[in-house]
Amino acid sequence: QVSLVESGGGSVKVGGSLRLSCVASVGTHNGYSMGWFRQAPGQKREGVAVIDFDGPSYAESVDGRFTISQDSAKKTLYLNMRSLMPEDTAMYYCAADNTGLTRWWLLQTSEYKYMGQGTQVTVSS
Repeated sequence: QVSLVESGGGSVKVGGSLRLSCVASVGTHNGYSMGWFRQAPGQKREGVAVIDFDGPSYAESVDGRFTISQDSAKKTLYLNMRSLMPEDTAMYYCAADNTGLTRWWLLQTSEYKYMGQGTQVTVSS
């Protein structure tokens, strides 16, 4: 059973920063691609960042502002977010996949096999 538990969401002003954490029972060290996607009300899922054994990939909308990383010893996946904008407001989900999907496909579709419950990020002016 794969467990993914997010934390770190909250409300922040435009230009602010947040760090999301995901305590995960799996990681890239055991063959999983790990990532974050977001979903705003009435919108479809949007891939944000994904990391596998080859490295990370980012959506164009967050590249240069968000950084995905993991601490295998702490079994934690992170998403460091800076220069936040109102359009970053969404529920953010931690996700994992071991079906062999590419980083590009996971960013495009967010079709991960496993996902957490989500943590809300709200950016206001």
